[in-house]
Amino acid sequence: MSKNLIQSDNFIINYNKDKPIVADLTYTKQNEAQPLVIFCHGYKGYKDWGAWHLTAKAFAEAGFVFLKFNFSHNGGTFENPIDFPDLEAFGNDNFSKQMQDLESVIAFAVNDKNKMPKINPNDISLIGHSRGGGITCLTAYENDNVSKLITWAGVSDYKSRFPEGEKLKQWKNEGVYYVKNGRTKQDMPHYIQFYADFLAHRERFDIQHAVKNLDTPYLIIHGEEDETVPVEEAKSLNACCKHAQLMLVPNATHTFNTKQPWYKNELSEQLKRTTDLSIQFLKDKS
Repeated sequence: MSKNLIQSDNFIINYNKDKPIVADLTYTKQNEAQPLVIFCHGYKGYKDWGAWHLTAKAFAEAGFVFLKFNFSHNGGTFENPIDFPDLEAFGNDNFSKQMQDLESVIAFAVNDKNKMPKINPNDISLIGHSRGGGITCLTAYENDNVSKLITWAGVSDYKSRFPEGEKLKQWKNEGVYYVKNGRTKQDMPHYIQFYADFLAHRERFDIQHAVKNLDTPYLIIHGEEDETVPVEEAKSLNACCKHAQLMLVPNATHTFNTKQPWYKNELSEQLKRTTDLSIQFLKDKS
């Protein structure tokens, strides 16, 4: 590990939020301002999942400040940001809150000079994994502070992920449905407000519309063996955005062949490939 590498303790970002956002930073000490990368986790994810800390280290050693955070209602707490001790918060999460969270993180990065190292406010990039990829696409479309966008195993739409037919009717009647977390064995609630929020803002949450009208340089990376988000969704995003670049990673799963917990001191071959492609894209000034 580089002697100049700094991996910060958890800290709170509380920009107009009743529930704080837990975040951390990885960077190397530099005299000049560095480009910033903000990483957004996916559904049932969190910033400390698997090998994300090694990903942060790789970006920092390549000359970036890497900020990763937990969405405010992802189910984690400041005391326990890993897994899901606060299922009530998880059940009350929605896309509006996630977009506000990311806007708050960007505002914090630009404005808070006490906690942040020197960054170039004109060189802020977003990386979103899985459902977090959708949030980064929507935010890159809306926020002029975003210079470049990368999605890893990103989803191409949100509508198809909601229940339909009798399952939707039951959800409306009961006000909640549960999804079993295969690793933690928790029954994770989804309150009907999640669906109501989507319906109320469905045009704003149209990922394909956002990327079709996106001016920001955009890299799509997807594993060829993704078992959760089909590779066709990456191709759909690429078809929507004429200037997007699509990179498929051979033999790569949804999490690029990593898992929680990740005890190795190095990235998987597939996640290293993904990280290297991303760094190359962000450094390309053409």
